Amino acid sequence: MSDLLNLSAVELGKKIAAGETTSVEATKAYLDHIGEVEKDINAYVTLDTEGALKAAEEADRKIKEGTLKGPFAGVPVAIKDNMCIEGMLTSCSSHILDNFYPTYTATAVQMLIDGGAVILGHTNMDEFAMGSTTETSYFGPTKNPWDKTRVPGGSSGGSAAGVAANECAIALGSDTGGSIRQPASFCGVTGIKPTYGRVSRYGLIAYGSSLDQIGPLGKNVEDCATMLEVICGHDPKDSTSAQEENAKENIDFTSALVDDVKGMKIGVPRDYFLEGIDEDVKKNVLNAAEVLKAKGAIVEEFDLGMVEYAIPAYYVIACAEASSNLERFDGVKYGYRTGEYTDLHNMYKKTRSEGFGSEVKRRIMLGSFVLSSGYYDAYYVKALRVKALIKQAFDKAFEKYDVILGPVAPTTALKCGESLSDPIKMYLGDIYTVSVNLAGLPGISLPCGYDKNGLPVGLQILGQTFDEKSIIRAAYSFEKSFDENNERRRAEV
Repeated sequence: MSDLLNLSAVELGKKIAAGETTSVEATKAYLDHIGEVEKDINAYVTLDTEGALKAAEEADRKIKEGTLKGPFAGVPVAIKDNMCIEGMLTSCSSHILDNFYPTYTATAVQMLIDGGAVILGHTNMDEFAMGSTTETSYFGPTKNPWDKTRVPGGSSGGSAAGVAANECAIALGSDTGGSIRQPASFCGVTGIKPTYGRVSRYGLIAYGSSLDQIGPLGKNVEDCATMLEVICGHDPKDSTSAQEENAKENIDFTSALVDDVKGMKIGVPRDYFLEGIDEDVKKNVLNAAEVLKAKGAIVEEFDLGMVEYAIPAYYVIACAEASSNLERFDGVKYGYRTGEYTDLHNMYKKTRSEGFGSEVKRRIMLGSFVLSSGYYDAYYVKALRVKALIKQAFDKAFEKYDVILGPVAPTTALKCGESLSDPIKMYLGDIYTVSVNLAGLPGISLPCGYDKNGLPVGLQILGQTFDEKSIIRAAYSFEKSFDENNERRRAEV
């Protein structure tokens, strides 16, 4: 395996900028490695070999001319399959969009392209981002590079597995209820879910419009902070894109990459360590809290509250929004259309029955039910009230603490097929992540240890809205100690 693959995305970008290697060399190294391992991992839906090499040549030319100087200029990156790229298959890993080639590019992806990044292709995902295992994809399941009998998490499992298996230097994912943080935890990589509105959703095919957010998955905190700096900012094409005063100062995330947490107040919710959490996960996360305490942080346990209501509130709201958002996929305007039908309504019915997978159908039906007459007030309106109470609980906690620390998931990576037979179990696995999306908060997941099977355990650090700097600072400081005191392992693929 090429030594270039072991570099972080930022390190690779610096070597390309310094002329120590080229974008073409790096891109070929990744494409060669993908050719060797992809059959066992299935991280990609679409691999654009020709386009990537052409982009790498262009990046090398512009770098040599001095007109391209971004941190990811010439660096090979991967994009989750729900972000539109002009002329590239963008299917949300669903049969109903398996012939959809967008005529425009998502803003976040365009920012990377404008910065000279080389797009390798689209990564596999749970169909329409509905799942926690990347097993519901029309293109087959993705495998965890650490143990190919286990899932990589989801729905951004292809992006997380791609980073872990060195099939890309860094990747973009999307997070509706933990879909960046949970696969980052399962695959032993780092992922950031930014504040809602921080990154433009223009060109992101919607699942839950009030919950979805694009973010990076990388090899370390520095990669993710640098990527977030590149892709964030106000976008007039997205009505939910945030406008901030002093925007340039607020998005200078790399300035938070300091190994210093002295005086930082860290809250650890007792609610996150009750029944259902694996002992290995609990031990490693609490050890991480002790590491930060030893570095000068003030660490306290507290009662967060509302934790038990997060899962039902999330699934009511997310499924309600999904049933509305997915109504557009009907076989008329674009995407798959059934071959035989008798009339318009029959065409709708057959197209959607054949085009959507079982998990997507389940969530559409649930969402349609909670929005229906007679149940709207009983379920949907009540869930919105709970959402507001969850936000209030976090606001109260952040009056006292700079960041909140806890686990990402109650377990490490599950065995393949384990969750598909029990959807409720899969939903309950999101208990530590969904409340962050309901409250619109930023969160980061990074490795903090390993379980008895050698699988990575993820640490989650949460911050107040638009305070990504605090979670990056805490994560970076912990990462420094973790790397110094432990052997940072990599997936063997």
